[in-house]
Amino acid sequence: MIEGSCETFVSDCQVRAAAELISHAWDPVVLSALRLGPTRRRELLTRIAGVSDKVLTEALRRLLARGLIVRSGGAGQAGAVYQLSPLGESFANGPLAQLAQWAADNLDDLIASSATS
Repeated sequence: MIEGSCETFVSDCQVRAAAELISHAWDPVVLSALRLGPTRRRELLTRIAGVSDKVLTEALRRLLARGLIVRSGGAGQAGAVYQLSPLGESFANGPLAQLAQWAADNLDDLIASSATS
């Protein structure tokens, strides 16, 4: 457990650092899709319904820059294979998976809250 609770909510608070990892809507979706193993970009486009080519490219660049995924092989992006880095695996299989489970467990309440607001 992290000591302290970021009581002053300073800019280097651990909560903010963690929230940055899911601040872009498609980044956690891409990480979740890569939990299934190494995947080519075109396969990701097919696997992730609703994501555009441009948005996927931006998400992959952010995740690469943060060290959460690695790219290997292929000439250019089309032939490249993406997979979770060890850091990405620990995030995707740990807190991100727990957050997804929490959302699934509370989906009815979340939907009801959205409907009333």
